[in-house]
Amino acid sequence: MSTWRTSSYSGQGGQCVEVGRVNEHAAVRDSKDREAGYFTATGSQWSAFLDAVKTSRFD
Repeated sequence: MSTWRTSSYSGQGGQCVEVGRVNEHAAVRDSKDREAGYFTATGSQWSAFLDAVKTSRFD
């Protein structure tokens, strides 16, 4: 697994998620509760999610 990282936009508030890679999948976990686990997405699922975020589908 690679190192977990947070967005440079997250600041120092601790209210963010971290991303990493697990077995060739994108992984996401809560930075406030790292021991709670994580979820994974395939490359195509992750790309679709990022596209939706960039086009404001979740606003």
